Amino acid sequence: MKLGLTGGAVAVLLLIAVILGYSTFFTVSQTQQALVVRLGKPVHVITEPGLSVKVPFIDSVIYIDKRILNIETPAQEVIASSQDNSKSGVDQAGERLVVDTFARYRITDPLKYYQTVGPAGADAQLAILLNSATRRVLGAATLADVVRNKRDELMAKMRTQLDHEAQQYGIQIIDVRIRRADLPEQNSQAVYQRMQTERQREAAEFRAQGSQKAQEIRARADRDVTVLLADATSQAEQIRGQGDSERNRIFADAYNRDQDFFAFYRSMQAYEKSMQRGDTRMVLKPDTDFFRFFSNPSGQAPPEPSAAPTPQASTPSTAPGPK
Repeated sequence: MKLGLTGGAVAVLLLIAVILGYSTFFTVSQTQQALVVRLGKPVHVITEPGLSVKVPFIDSVIYIDKRILNIETPAQEVIASSQDNSKSGVDQAGERLVVDTFARYRITDPLKYYQTVGPAGADAQLAILLNSATRRVLGAATLADVVRNKRDELMAKMRTQLDHEAQQYGIQIIDVRIRRADLPEQNSQAVYQRMQTERQREAAEFRAQGSQKAQEIRARADRDVTVLLADATSQAEQIRGQGDSERNRIFADAYNRDQDFFAFYRSMQAYEKSMQRGDTRMVLKPDTDFFRFFSNPSGQAPPEPSAAPTPQASTPSTAPGPK
């Protein structure tokens, strides 16, 4: 009976020791930092990982993430500065932009973080501050600066302003980025139409310039062809005239050397041309001068036959006949 009571007491004591140990000791991991709170009031902060001690049943531990955290805001519409505001002195409407930003931060002061915003309100407060910094910085910049020229510089300004405002909450801003900066849908369509019209105008201008160049090249080529043909025709006529002159000289020389052979040669050429197939027909007598070489190889006309002596008529006798 005594052994049973002793075992029960030991078990109760062990249970109480376990409960006290669980309530007294706690572990902080490498990715966390702990804030010990006693009856609602912060006592101390533990930033090093390991096993720590607190007053059981009185102290409570709030774990705060030590890693780099991310805060994202929904896309918002920002009015960028006009390009010529500073030069003209006239208040002109700027370009509207749809901007999507995000920030990365780390909790450096858990006590201040817990006393100001706490885990529940940190993201909401940082989102408000990020939107405000985005509007301030981008509102003073032009569309070209936001999209292309000074984007890195503008993001650095946003990070500096946001970090300055977040220090009061025990938060350090690591980086701020502009994920997307576009024109609104209706403005994008108008810009696209304007770009398309401009490209079509440039294309038409290039086509007109190309057509003009083509006409110039074609006219120059036609002029060169005309000049070349004229020169070639002139040279051909000169060469043809020289050839005709040389031919006539050779013919004259041949005629002077042997007039009969020249006449025979010219007649043979005439026979050849006249006897070719064609529509031209000649009706000539065989004894015409054109065919003189057919009847006589020398081309001389045959001698005319001599005329026969005409018989003289008998004279009637006038002698007186007998009476």
